[in-house]
Amino acid sequence: MSEATDPINVIYKTQRLLDELIDNNASVIIAGGVDSMEKYNYILGKIHTLNQIKQEISNLLEPKEPEPDDDKVTRIRK
Repeated sequence: MSEATDPINVIYKTQRLLDELIDNNASVIIAGGVDSMEKYNYILGKIHTLNQIKQEISNLLEPKEPEPDDDKVTRIRK
């Protein structure tokens, strides 16, 4: 499998792209490139959405521990 089609590589490239988009949108706000409250809220919404997507990707990459079955089983002692 080539590096371009490796799923892990695609995920990390996607995360880098999300970081770039977040930085670009934040730069627009910081530089004063917003001339109305409507545009300001729109860009904040984009940043928030990009952060949510990035967080969800990170959550999916973390290994999950299996839940213990001990608390779901009722033990009956005789």
